[in-house]
Amino acid sequence: MKTGRTVLITVGVLVFLFLLMGPFYVLEEGELSVVTRFGKIIKTEEIAGLKFKMPFVDSVNKYPKKIQSWDGESQRLPTEENQFIWVDTTARWRIVDLKLFYESVGTINQAQSRLDDVIGSGVRKIIARNSLREAIRNSNVINEIERRNVFQNASGLDEEGEATRDISVIASTFTDVKYEGIQVGREELSNRILKEAQTITPTYGIKLIDIIIRQIKYSDDLTQSVYNRMIKERNQIAQAFRSDGEGERALWMGKKDRELRTIRSKAEREAKEIKAKADQEALEIRNRAYSRDAEFAEFWIAMQSYQEMLPRMRKVLSTDFEFFKYLYRKQP
Repeated sequence: MKTGRTVLITVGVLVFLFLLMGPFYVLEEGELSVVTRFGKIIKTEEIAGLKFKMPFVDSVNKYPKKIQSWDGESQRLPTEENQFIWVDTTARWRIVDLKLFYESVGTINQAQSRLDDVIGSGVRKIIARNSLREAIRNSNVINEIERRNVFQNASGLDEEGEATRDISVIASTFTDVKYEGIQVGREELSNRILKEAQTITPTYGIKLIDIIIRQIKYSDDLTQSVYNRMIKERNQIAQAFRSDGEGERALWMGKKDRELRTIRSKAEREAKEIKAKADQEALEIRNRAYSRDAEFAEFWIAMQSYQEMLPRMRKVLSTDFEFFKYLYRKQP
């Protein structure tokens, strides 16, 4: 009886000590594990639950089962035209061969480092094989956009709403721009980078799901070149507007001068007509006055002449002229 109790106690103590050494571990949802013994893989676990390992002998390495993201550093890369741009890429990947992943990579950080090399190399290779426009644009929709003719709105219109001059040459300079089309595009470049990297990643037990060119920026020297080109284009547009304004000003000045000459000519014609009519009436009045009393009429006309002429006379050599007969007539 005592022997049986002693055995039970001994077994209980041994079980307790065994449990105390931690022979079990919990594999959570979304986790994978590799159990190694002295560096050799014993087994791999992919299903969540309570798992067994040999205490002190086995080591458990856990890895995420979920899709992982990779964010690379921006790279300054040359295009086919040897123009440098900054390319920022991102990718998604996951572990598909746990044993191979452990043997070839070991840790998640090491896997990220390997992807830096693999994806970075693919990005450099694909970008260098294609032109700048292929990396920047994803379609040719830029040539399908209908551009409004801003110069038509700025041009002068006559009273009937018609354009006062032809500006189609100026307008076509800025509205009929056609950009060179693309054959590949940014999205296809991402797919090519993915295919390039997928030839290597399976050797690490990794599956690349996708690679996306997240951002492309011009390098400093190329940025300055783009700014200079934009400034040049804006200056051309500004100069076109100035030229258009000068032409419009000349049209309105010409129109003003023509209207001024017309008004002045009409006014002078009306003035001459009024003056001629007045002279005619004055002559008729004078004739009527002569017909009634010729002597008085002659006297009155002489008085008006004196009033007009004498203030302007500075020297009189003789008063014997007929003109002065009413001023210096001798008494009888």
